[in-house]
Amino acid sequence: MAVYVDAAIWKHEGLLWCHMLADDVAELHRFATTRLGIKLSSYQGPPKTSAPHYDITGLERDRAVRLGAVECSREEIVAVFRRVKVPNGKVHRRG
Repeated sequence: MAVYVDAAIWKHEGLLWCHMLADDVAELHRFATTRLGIKLSSYQGPPKTSAPHYDITGLERDRAVRLGAVECSREEIVAVFRRVKVPNGKVHRRG
């Protein structure tokens, strides 16, 4: 099993951010909370989004890579996203 990060290119609140995904949700949580010290409340997944992931800062990304996360191009992270996506995982609200 692996943990994956894409490039930190999204700007928000003065920081650059990226996505962190994994082949297994338990591994994703373990890596994020135990190895990186990220709060579980930062997790984003169904029903809010269709793929389990964390948005992490560029600094957290650098640490994740040093701890063994796999750096991915945009195309590669999209492939991971599709692989781990929960079918019908995102809830759409009708207005």
